[in-house]
Amino acid sequence: MPILHACRFLPGLAAATLLACLLSMPAVLNAQDGKYRIGERLPAPAKSAVPARAGYREVTWDDLLPKDWDPVKEVRDLNLGQLRDGDRRAEEAMEILRKLWDRAPANPQLENALLKLPGFVVPLEEDKDGLREFLLVPYFGACIHAPPPPANQIIHVVAPRGIKGVKSMDPVWVSGRLNAARSQTSMGESGYRMQAALVEPYRERSGRR
Repeated sequence: MPILHACRFLPGLAAATLLACLLSMPAVLNAQDGKYRIGERLPAPAKSAVPARAGYREVTWDDLLPKDWDPVKEVRDLNLGQLRDGDRRAEEAMEILRKLWDRAPANPQLENALLKLPGFVVPLEEDKDGLREFLLVPYFGACIHAPPPPANQIIHVVAPRGIKGVKSMDPVWVSGRLNAARSQTSMGESGYRMQAALVEPYRERSGRR
């Protein structure tokens, strides 16, 4: 997990319990916050309710993953059911995962592409004109109530103009130019950077928002 110590969630959770949680995220937690469950992803309708701008290709979060990348390869053989809180093996597995997910590679096929995808907002920088920078994450609660995903599942979005009316964990569609670029922030480490051309409220075909 990218910079776990910077992600303020479930303080005091021991390593064995946390490791099991991380490997089964998202949708491992039953808590709810408004309309979305912690760990819940946004549905990807066959045709988005907000048409893509000309030249922007709609993608999913899975498209951001290199085809040959396995996020848990190094710890797959561990029997998590036998690990107990305080077990040194759990601590070691956590350390391995943190380093691997910090270095999670970007998909080179998407470099400099004009893309559109939905996600949840984790604010980073705001001024009188609105939100200037934020992390876009694939599941509700990431980096706030739940562990952050790998770096290749976090996009550091920069808006040329302030965005009004957007708050933490709001679901949005973002259109912009995507590049592989590492950013260390107080909320997690991102593997992508996007210059946002358009940020719009997320709406499903059913009208849920």
